[in-house]
Parts: sequence; C-alpha cells; structure tokens
Amino acid sequence: MRLYLFDVDGTLVNAGGAGRLAVAQALEAVYGTTGAIDHYDFRGRTDPRIVLDLLGDAGWDEADIRARLPRYFEVYVAALDAQVADGARVRVLPGVADLVRALGARADAVVGLLTGNIEAGARVKLRSSGLWPLFRVGAFGSDDPDRRRLPAVARRRACETTGHDIPFERVTIIGDTPLDVDCARACGALAVAVATGRHTGDELSACHPDALFADFSDIASALQALCAVPGPERER
Repeated sequence: MRLYLFDVDGTLVNAGGAGRLAVAQALEAVYGTTGAIDHYDFRGRTDPRIVLDLLGDAGWDEADIRARLPRYFEVYVAALDAQVADGARVRVLPGVADLVRALGARADAVVGLLTGNIEAGARVKLRSSGLWPLFRVGAFGSDDPDRRRLPAVARRRACETTGHDIPFERVTIIGDTPLDVDCARACGALAVAVATGRHTGDELSACHPDALFADFSDIASALQALCAVPGPERER
C-alpha cells in the first residue's frame, strides 16, 4: 500500500489570489491590521503560521493571536467562500484531475491531501472543481501550524482508514514549493515537485526532489513515475 499526498494551492488548483484576499479581509476584521501582508511570502506556509508570522512581526503577543484564531478562521472561510463560490476563480491545473482519479483507482494506493490550508478552506477551494471527493484522507494547517508534522497526521489517518500500516518510505508528497520537498525529507517520504505554482523548475530542482515535473499534463508519464520508486530528481 502506498500513500500519495497532494498539496492544494499551486499543485491541484490556482484560486486566483482568493486566499490572500480572504486572509486580508479576516485579519482586518478580527485583528484590525493586516500586518506586512504585501511583503509576506505565503508559498508553502500553513494558514495558522501565516497569521502568527504577520501579527507577531506587527508586535502582537502570541497568546493574544491564538485567542482570536477561531473567530479569524470563521471570517476567513466565509470570505473565501464568497470569493470562490461560483468556481469562476478556481482553475484546476493541467492533468491533476485525471492523475488523482487514476491513482485513486489503484487497489494499492491511498490518495490524500497534505496542505497548509485549514480543512474548511481546502474544502471551499476544491469543492467547485469536483476534486474534494477524490481524497480519502488529509492533513491540514488546522491540524498543526508546522508543516513538517503533517505527514504523521496523514499517515495515521490513512492507516486507520485502510487497516494497513504504511511506512513513511511508502509515502509520496507532491507539491509546488521547496517547503513541500522539505516536508517530505523531514519524515523520510518521497518528494515530487511540480512547477505549476510560483516557483520555477530551476528553483525546485535546487531542492533535489525525487522527481520534478513541469506539470501533470502527460498523465501516463506522471502515473508511471509516481507508481515507480523514483531515483534522485528525475525531470519530466
């Protein structure tokens, strides 16, 4: 049994900046400031980490930030839903729907999510695309602000769902940022990078993933690579 864990933003979909807009609206509504949001790099960060960083840098005490997080995420999800409710802003990235379906059809595979989005936010982003029901398990920013701890959450849930023990060496983490590769390396999983987000292929190559794709438009090639045991950094 193998576990495949996909990132959301920049890997499965592009939400057209809706997430950043919703973050700004919720920060202003709940904390009265957006901090230095225009200069903050969202890529690969978990939703709670984004709030803690922005407000911490603005001088807020961490305990005060955390005390308001439940209300912040209520406002955030409502704002995000308003941005993407009709699906017009959400673009499914090349090949991912067919790739996820093909992996999910395999008897030896469990397909899930590993994302910095809180679970409710991931659901909003993937709902209109029809992708949400394709994932059997997930680990989210709402489980832990530290992305490196999310693979253990996903693995535990996959083991509970299937009744099979899936060691980390049979876990593949697929994402579009160096932090996705780092997350895989931290737990001993395989790292697959795809340059459909805001990092170039060269930037991702510098992180030495086990496989690197420009995108997943060649479904057969992507499926073959994901179902094999990759060698160091094969580019496709």
